Amino acid sequence: MTSADPAASLANPTALNDLVLYRLARLSATAGTMVIRLCEGRFGITRREWRMVALLAESDALHPSALAERAQLDRARTSRAVSSLVAKGLVLRTVQASDQRYAQLRLSEHGRRLHEALFPLVADINRQLIEGLDGRARQALATSLGHLQDRAQLLLDRAAVPSHGRGRKRRS
Repeated sequence: MTSADPAASLANPTALNDLVLYRLARLSATAGTMVIRLCEGRFGITRREWRMVALLAESDALHPSALAERAQLDRARTSRAVSSLVAKGLVLRTVQASDQRYAQLRLSEHGRRLHEALFPLVADINRQLIEGLDGRARQALATSLGHLQDRAQLLLDRAAVPSHGRGRKRRS
């Protein structure tokens, strides 16, 4: 059972619902379901593919390994998602003639139109989600999420676990 003081519960968890990662995962799963339904039902792409489209929309072109890093996915999952996006005509993969291993990824015109149609809908879900927070609470949330991300990266760096190595052993 969680304590009456939510802040104390986060700092000293005694139950599953006191764990910040569990709470964030529940929020992501609940709100993410709306995005998944939108992506799959209306646009025919997965949430992972949407992430790739959105990241490519913010860049001119990316190497697949850079896209994997920005998407925080391993290269195999990124490769499968990119192959699917290429097959759907949303992403263009350009290979250098001098080195077939070097590829650049960019959105096709169809991919750009999809992003232009889908992003405002996802942004609206985001707006509706935070609508119940006043300005101070939104600022506190933004600041807290930034601090949590920085802290998580520090802990990950200290653990010396490769960012692509979910489930792998720690390096010594």
